[in-house]
Amino acid sequence: MSLQRTWIKNPLAVFTANELDARGGIVVEGSTIAEVLACGQLPSQPVDQIADATGCVLMPGLINTHHHFYQTLTRAWAPVVNVPLFPWLQKLYPVWARLQPEALGLASRVAMAELLLSGCTTTTDHHYLFPQGMEEAIDVQVEVVRELGMRALLTRGSMSLGEEQGGLPPEQTVQSGDTILHDSQRLIDRYHQRGDGAWMQIALAPCSPFSVTTDIMRESAAMAQREDVRLHTHLAETLDEEAFCLKMFGLRTVDYLESVGWLNDRTWLAHGIHFNADEIQRLGAAGTGICHCPVSNMRLASGMCPTRDLEAAGVPIGLGVDGSASNDASNLMYEARQALYLQRLKYGAEYVTPERVLGWATRGSAKLIGRDDIGQIAVGKQADLALFRLDELRFSGSHDPVSALLLCGAERADRVMVGGKWRVIDGQIVGMDIKSLISQHRKAAAALIADL
Repeated sequence: MSLQRTWIKNPLAVFTANELDARGGIVVEGSTIAEVLACGQLPSQPVDQIADATGCVLMPGLINTHHHFYQTLTRAWAPVVNVPLFPWLQKLYPVWARLQPEALGLASRVAMAELLLSGCTTTTDHHYLFPQGMEEAIDVQVEVVRELGMRALLTRGSMSLGEEQGGLPPEQTVQSGDTILHDSQRLIDRYHQRGDGAWMQIALAPCSPFSVTTDIMRESAAMAQREDVRLHTHLAETLDEEAFCLKMFGLRTVDYLESVGWLNDRTWLAHGIHFNADEIQRLGAAGTGICHCPVSNMRLASGMCPTRDLEAAGVPIGLGVDGSASNDASNLMYEARQALYLQRLKYGAEYVTPERVLGWATRGSAKLIGRDDIGQIAVGKQADLALFRLDELRFSGSHDPVSALLLCGAERADRVMVGGKWRVIDGQIVGMDIKSLISQHRKAAAALIADL
């Protein structure tokens, strides 16, 4: 049986994340891009259907490289609105320790639905919270990913360094090393897909230097190399973290990373703010990637990621929304807009262009998670696409459609395709009752903080 061919025709503009001319649109055949058409070019073979993209900006689906889905249940919680990272975590850990599977499922649906509506087609999640009753948390997330029809790299996070051992998390939120490693192996064996077009992947993600033991860091690195999966953690997010590493290990953050076998191109780090010049060069030489999370960094007053310096050293840069208790949203297009403006404060308007930032959110993010089959529009790449209309009041009078996405504040995609299938049509997720989801999610969020 021949695969269905769809011509996405007559876009207003196209951002391809490369140098290709796609002004004539693209042809999708099955789950991949079969043709990229220059201005005035026609498909080389007949097509089965035409998707009219008149008035739309066409671009690769966005890729989110850092999140904590469960935190959608604790957005804008008054006790943590005005505090930095460490006290923010200390107040929230006891709340999150009450999490149960049903609430996690609702939180994950909300996070992924919001991402999908923002034009995101692939997401990661960093889930490190496994209190009693939550031993199969990643399995819960797998089912939600399948339901939403997105691609995902779910990271098996962990916390093993509790307060009694000098760490930050309370004891009821930590697990033993054996438990963490056994479950990590189970998840890789059960869910990790390899090769182009993979829908579900697993990575290993000890939470942070202040919440896991050095043994878990080393053993996770060894398992990742043995199983050929990726590594993820928070690093150099705050000066408090730097002080912790110096006190606990006698090492700065990058020295610590190297000491446990993580300074390599298998690793990508969330935040990456507080590096000196030598550390930036070492990260670049190793090919270690950085996920920039601008809204979270501003919300918690953590600092500003040195993106230009990192890129100049050879460090891949991607974008992430971070958890929805430090953002407090899961909108990757909004995140890209904030990255544009925040980084211009540091480096100037000439360097930080809309195209560069959209590149971070697509091709750059794909590189962080070890994928070259997504993140750009080119023949043979996966048909993961987002289309944005520019007919709202906010866009009236704009002249450059691609720049207008960020400068005028595009927040919601009109259509989103993942693997050749439309998952968002006319700004609505196919098959999802958003009103019902909001109602259930609000009840779960209220229950989580009840009597606190």
